[in-house]
Amino acid sequence: MFDLLIWAGAAISLIGLAGLVWCIIRVARAKRAQLDDEAMRAVLQSVVPLNLGALFVSAFGLMLVVLGIFLG
Repeated sequence: MFDLLIWAGAAISLIGLAGLVWCIIRVARAKRAQLDDEAMRAVLQSVVPLNLGALFVSAFGLMLVVLGIFLG
């Protein structure tokens, strides 16, 4: 039963990691496009909430993995 908790946590953590990679790619594309300050600021402001959300999802998944290991 706790194996399911570990695998679900790992899957959630990977989803969060994919979100973090997507944020990195989005900022790298904006940097490569050499946008002016205002456009770069708009891109960064749109990425920050997504970055924090992805970080939270990843941390939550890792907490589930640790909880499954402790209980298992």
